[in-house]
Amino acid sequence: MPPPPAAPPPPVEPTRPVESAPPLESTPPSEPAPPSEPAPPATLARLPEYAAAAHGDREALADGEVRWTFTRLAAEIAAAARAAIAHGIRPGDRVAIWAPNSRQWIAAALGAVGAGAVLVPVNTRYKPAEAADVIRRSGARVLFTERGFLGTDYVHDLHASGEDLGALGSTVVLRGGNGPDSWEAYLAGGESVTEAERLARADRIRPGDLSDILYTSGTTGRSKGVMTTHGQTLRLYASWSELVTLRPGDRYLLVNPFFHTFGYKAGILACLLRGVTMLPEAVYDTDRILTRMAAERVTCLMGPPTVFHGLIRHPELAAHDLSALRLAGTGAASVPTALVEEIRSVLGAPDVFTAYGLTESGGVVSVCPTDADARTVAHTVGLPLPGTEVRIASPLGEVLPTGRPGEVQVRGYHVTPGYLDDPAATAEAVLPGGWLRTGDIGVLDDRGYLSITDRLKDMYVVGGFNAYPAEVENVLLTHPAVTDAAVVGAPDERLGEVGVAYVVTAGPPVTAAELTAWSRERLANFKVPRRFHLVPELPRNAGGKLLKAQLRRAARGEGA
Repeated sequence: MPPPPAAPPPPVEPTRPVESAPPLESTPPSEPAPPSEPAPPATLARLPEYAAAAHGDREALADGEVRWTFTRLAAEIAAAARAAIAHGIRPGDRVAIWAPNSRQWIAAALGAVGAGAVLVPVNTRYKPAEAADVIRRSGARVLFTERGFLGTDYVHDLHASGEDLGALGSTVVLRGGNGPDSWEAYLAGGESVTEAERLARADRIRPGDLSDILYTSGTTGRSKGVMTTHGQTLRLYASWSELVTLRPGDRYLLVNPFFHTFGYKAGILACLLRGVTMLPEAVYDTDRILTRMAAERVTCLMGPPTVFHGLIRHPELAAHDLSALRLAGTGAASVPTALVEEIRSVLGAPDVFTAYGLTESGGVVSVCPTDADARTVAHTVGLPLPGTEVRIASPLGEVLPTGRPGEVQVRGYHVTPGYLDDPAATAEAVLPGGWLRTGDIGVLDDRGYLSITDRLKDMYVVGGFNAYPAEVENVLLTHPAVTDAAVVGAPDERLGEVGVAYVVTAGPPVTAAELTAWSRERLANFKVPRRFHLVPELPRNAGGKLLKAQLRRAARGEGA
């Protein structure tokens, strides 16, 4: 169906004044004209200016009724950087941000980083005690947050909790504030700082300086702060953006939360590097997403498989024009071949990719080409990025040959320098020679493509035989009624452990007996789950990662 007529764009807000730089001397006629493409930035402090120079009046962001060009976005971030300096934020200071996706998140985060701060994103699903733990251990001096998001007053709840907040000295309310701690008051404070001062501060930042500390989800214990530098981040996401084919003029619906590596780095930073329009979403809602994808002519959508399942099976899908969609990226869970085929045929996105990474690798290790066949996209995570080495190791540290499963280990420029204030954990994770232990089980094929088959900690033993949940999950996902599946091990008096499956279905009802029969036709008997639980959805964190620890407790009868 033809696209609906475009609505007139909302009025553009006046640009925040920025001091002019000294005029450049004219180029003598005998010299060649300067290149039109600006030099890539060496640090994140220079990234907004790079994007403005490269993409200027292209639309950089659409957030509600507000639309900014790349020039305007750079001006907003510069104003936030001046505000950070005026607020007393010094190079190396840790600045936390506990808020949902918004233009204010982008300006506050990149403004602080542009002033030399180290960004500490905090999961919006955290309770006050969890958020306080990250704020305290990171040494954050300033917190950006909100009042009123989904009925939650983060400021009140955090301070009312009585938790130790460590070095935290001030809070800035990005939205929902109207006093001296408001975002507007914060920006007004920056009017006393000149643009020359801001630029001088940006010039002091080096590629090897820390840019952020992202805390791991902590599903196996206390979360750890993963350190990353400016240079690592820029090189990694320039490479990732090229491999997944992001290009100027793309319109990217940002449903992944900004506190997550994928939302912040494969979202905001990638868009600035490639001239892509950012369309932030604070909360994922399939009805709203469908409407916005059609209205904004979205070309790029990335998220866990459940995002795409929801769109494909939405009863009103046919009423929305998604013909602009060209690129879809997924991962963080088992991906059925049928889903890749449906993304291409039903949603109409010709380019589909999967990828693999972890916070300790900067978020990316490998990417599957967007034009690969559906089975390759579904069953592998592609080739290691340029400059990245991957090997498969046995429990004794022996490097295993092609086709043999073992622990995936990674070496490259993007491996973390370590965990904040935790040398013991760093030594355990990063081996001599720079090899990062991922804790994932995988295998390399003859083409060099990597497949992730499971987590080391997820394996369970049935009557003396090793069982890997991902293998069982992939079989369950081939059932036409199954849209999501997770398998965990649970204690068994006779066999030691057995598999317990949690399954999400769609369409006609399916029984546990039918799923058992389906599994027995395709798996060795010891791998077949002994119990099936049909559930409306699987527990996942905001980044799409399956919370298997929660399922293990349920399988053992311990509750949530």
